[in-house]
Amino acid sequence: MSVKISNKGEVLYCSISGEIDHHSAGSIRKAIDDAANSAMPNLLVLDFAGVTFMDSSGIGLVMGRYRNISKQGGKVHISNPSPYIHKLMHISGIERIATMDPVREEESYR
Repeated sequence: MSVKISNKGEVLYCSISGEIDHHSAGSIRKAIDDAANSAMPNLLVLDFAGVTFMDSSGIGLVMGRYRNISKQGGKVHISNPSPYIHKLMHISGIERIATMDPVREEESYR
């Protein structure tokens, strides 16, 4: 698990890779929160292109970042979710609090 963070103007871009589960969510959360607290972005983009597995800890990760960023008047966008992650987020209702890219096509899902 890793997260690469870059700040581009009023956008904080977080590229997450690996697995998001109970063990990894805490370090991802801390890295994103530390960056968001210093950058004060209007938009937090969470890029899930490199995420290979996610359980409910990933939903909690997104919801918590939404709660923090919305206090500053910001918004959250979910980028590049795999079909599995897109479905998990859709079922959980994340689309009510964040915008999300359409499901991406993958060879393994065809």
